[in-house]
Order: sequence, then C-alpha cells, then structure tokens
Amino acid sequence: MHAPSQLNARPEAGRQPPKTRQAARVEWPTLGLLALCYAMWVFGTTAASALALPLGIVVTGLAIALHSSLCHEALHGHPFRSQRLNETLVFPALCLAIPYARFRDTHLAHHRDEFLTDPYDDPEANYLDPTVWVRLPGWVRAVLRFNNTLAGRMLIGPMVAQISFLRSDWRAIKTGDRAVRDAWLWHIPAVALVLAWLWFVPMPVWAYLLAVWLGLAILKIRTFLEHRAHLRASGRTVLIEDRGPLAWIFLNNNLHVVHHMHPEVAWYRLPALYAARRDHYLRRNDGYVYRSYAQIFAAYFWQAKDPVAHPLWPGRSDGDA
Repeated sequence: MHAPSQLNARPEAGRQPPKTRQAARVEWPTLGLLALCYAMWVFGTTAASALALPLGIVVTGLAIALHSSLCHEALHGHPFRSQRLNETLVFPALCLAIPYARFRDTHLAHHRDEFLTDPYDDPEANYLDPTVWVRLPGWVRAVLRFNNTLAGRMLIGPMVAQISFLRSDWRAIKTGDRAVRDAWLWHIPAVALVLAWLWFVPMPVWAYLLAVWLGLAILKIRTFLEHRAHLRASGRTVLIEDRGPLAWIFLNNNLHVVHHMHPEVAWYRLPALYAARRDHYLRRNDGYVYRSYAQIFAAYFWQAKDPVAHPLWPGRSDGDA
C-alpha cells in the first residue's frame, strides 16, 4: 500500500472502478500467504524485537510491505469471492498511514489505463502538470527532483507522498466528500488494533514507525518506474522480469503490464501467464522492460529516470525538467 500521488490536486469525483471477474471460491496460496504475513508481523514485533531490535524492525518492515501487496490482492477480489471477507482479512492497518478504502478507491481509479500518468486523472501518477511545476518554490522543486531518484523515492518518498495525500484528502473532506471521510473514520479502529498490540509487545512505538517507513520504502521500489509517459496508453506500463525476493514481496506485480491487462488474475498465476505470451506483452508495452531490480538500482539509484513535469503534457517547456 502506498499513498497515491495527489500533488496536482484535482478531485476524483464521479470515478467508477473497473469491474473484475470474481476470484475462485478459495485461493489457498493467497490465504496461506496472509497467514504467513501476520505470523511474520507477530514474530517481528515480539520475539525478533526482544532478541535484537534492528532485527525486529527489519522483519516487521518486510511484513508491512507484504501486507500492502496482500491488500492489493484483496481489492482485486482475492482470496475469496466475498469482497467483504477479503477486506476483513486485511483490516488491521499495519502500515498505519493509508486507509484501506482510500487505497482501494484510488487504485481502482488508477486502473483506467487511458489515464495512466495523467497528472490529474491518474491518482497514482508521479508526474506534475508543467504549469504547476513552474510555480513551485525552488526548494520544493529540489525535493521533488531528489524524490525522482530511486534513493530519494526510498528515503523521502514515503513522507513526500503522505504529505501530499493528506492535504488532498483533507481538502476533499472539507468540501463534503463522504467517501473520503468515511474511509478515514474506518481507519481509526484499524490503526487502534495495531496500537493496542504494540502496548503489550517488546517493540516500542518509535521502532514500529521505523518499520513502517522501511515497509513503505520497499514499496517505493516497485512503484518507482511502473508507468512512463508515452503517447500510447498501452506503452506506459512496465515489465520487470525479476524473480527474486522483491518480486515475491510485490506478489509478481513487477509484471505490471500483465496485471493491468488481467487485473482479476491472482498473483501466483501471473508468471506463467507472462511466460506463455512474453512476446505479446513486450509488443503491447513497446518494449518497456527491465531484466531485474538490480538493473534498476544500478541505473537510477542516484539518477532520475524521468522529469517531474510530465514530458508530454501541454504547457511543457525546456525549463521544466
């Protein structure tokens, strides 16, 4: 789970999520992974923290990142046919920062592929309208330029996204958006469950907040270059052919164009689907592909892949990088 980018701040009124095919009656791999995720989280906040607090922070941060990926599965209809049951399974707000209902609504809106990277109509876009960009103070532009490197996205990205997200949602609540208000009200008991647990375990709250930051930083690796500016909507979504631990934490969402084309397909079926029609997907996204996350770290850890201002948006000028 990660805060949607809301820097351009146009409201989302009237947006309808795409419909997806119902999941199988019970998807046991997803259900088993949910159990493993909560077991990791319990271990991280208890035994691991008692043994060595840095170990507890790392284990808990990994569990938080995995839980976010499982929230993503839940909103797409997994592991049960009942959406209410799916959402009950991921109800505790392990990451504290993002209400599940807001993640659900903005992410489903993001699945309208014709609007991908649109600074206003894609809630997860990382690009800014160039006319917004040029009006920002110099220090804000410096922060956002650093945020466009992978190092920046991991180090300050969670805070940059959260500040923008909170500002946007507060504006929506003040203008009477009941869906946003209700999402935050439901978030209170979801956070209270986590805080109540922390009252009884060895991990202090400050250490848990570091674990949250770690979990969100890991998720920023996935979202860093998921979508690019491209004239064709079908060419905007990446394929990362990694099969390592990050792909597992992200539940194969690194095969992102496959997920966008088949959002109803469970995470554990995506690799076989991709392998069976690899050439088709590469044609579909105009060859926007990376071999691994190691390649991405090597290329973009200290270097921005994209400008902050949308390079294809009306109003773009040479000074907008």
